[in-house]
Amino acid sequence: MSELPPLPTGFQAAGLHCGIKKDPSVFDLCLFSSNRPASLAGVFTQNKVCGAPVKVSRERVPRGTARAVVINSGNSNACTGDRGIEDARWMTALTAKSLGCDAEDVVVCSTGVIGRFLPKDVLEAGIPAVAEQLDDSPQAFNNAARAMMTTDTFAKQTTRTVDVASTTVRFSAVAKGAAMIGPNMATMLSVVMTDAALSPQEADAMLRHSVNHSFNCISVEGHTSTSDTVFLFANGAAGHAALDDSSRAALQAAIDEVTMEMAQAIIRDAEGADHFITIDVCGARTRDEAHCIAKAIADGPLVKTAITGADPNWGRIVSAAGYSGVELEEEDVSLWLNDVLIYKDGAPSSFDTKALSQSIRDNRDVSIRLQLTHGDAEVRFWTSDLTAEYVRLNSDYTT
Repeated sequence: MSELPPLPTGFQAAGLHCGIKKDPSVFDLCLFSSNRPASLAGVFTQNKVCGAPVKVSRERVPRGTARAVVINSGNSNACTGDRGIEDARWMTALTAKSLGCDAEDVVVCSTGVIGRFLPKDVLEAGIPAVAEQLDDSPQAFNNAARAMMTTDTFAKQTTRTVDVASTTVRFSAVAKGAAMIGPNMATMLSVVMTDAALSPQEADAMLRHSVNHSFNCISVEGHTSTSDTVFLFANGAAGHAALDDSSRAALQAAIDEVTMEMAQAIIRDAEGADHFITIDVCGARTRDEAHCIAKAIADGPLVKTAITGADPNWGRIVSAAGYSGVELEEEDVSLWLNDVLIYKDGAPSSFDTKALSQSIRDNRDVSIRLQLTHGDAEVRFWTSDLTAEYVRLNSDYTT
């Protein structure tokens, strides 16, 4: 863990076990708070079936008076009707009471099994307890990151500093996710905190830009969760001078960097995965078209299983591009796998199949680059392979 203070000025965190999960050694409730009003932006799942916390939090952003987000794991409070909405609002009200702020200035996330009501009895004791433990220490930050986890195998958190307007500004981010990952921000959650001063509108624009280049560029199995949420809190506690265009660009770059790191961490922790796959689609007419092709490749089960088997079966990749919905001709396409040219201008290219297969088998990181001849737009996308272990993990999740 970094020797630097892990959280921006004015932010605190805490995480603990309150009793949602059976194992008392596993944390299941966390809180991130600012000791002063903060600008808050949020981006949420586009799944029409969404969790009650998404519905409640979506009504409260963007805003300039935010104070906290409370998060529980082990129960997503999704598909729970009016009671679910009431329970989500109750969680924010109880958190606000512990912090001495308005309930509307608290947002909420829940992650875990769908279709089960929240156990309010354990949360009623847990929320005041987690508020009591708020701290800005590395351990508190890590405890909070651990409390967000469901099937994750490691806590996902990062911190950066950047000089803006002659002042050091800090960014910290945390995320959870390992499966049900096909964000269309839109089960993944992320909280980004900074002591930079941003208006709610600036925070909203910066967050949407970052999400489009990070969390919207990852996929495990293409399943858009009911609970996907990313928040950006900016409390201005760094006390920097007024921002100019250069300063805003530096802040945007920092937000992009931490969200990209968290997005990649989710794919590196993908359930059952043996390979981390980077997909570059270049030479497209527009970024949207490049994104459509990259996502089609990333979500293709035959592409994923080919990588699992170290099989350089390039036809699966090229055909995925062909059904992506983007207008193209075969001769528009060239393809590299692990930097080996295997398909050029619509025709097979000679390559050493055994050597390429061995390179896939021997390396966790795999690269796919598809080159078009349409323009200069490009996108980078990350995904994982599909293994028997993934099927096993998701075949008995509730039983």
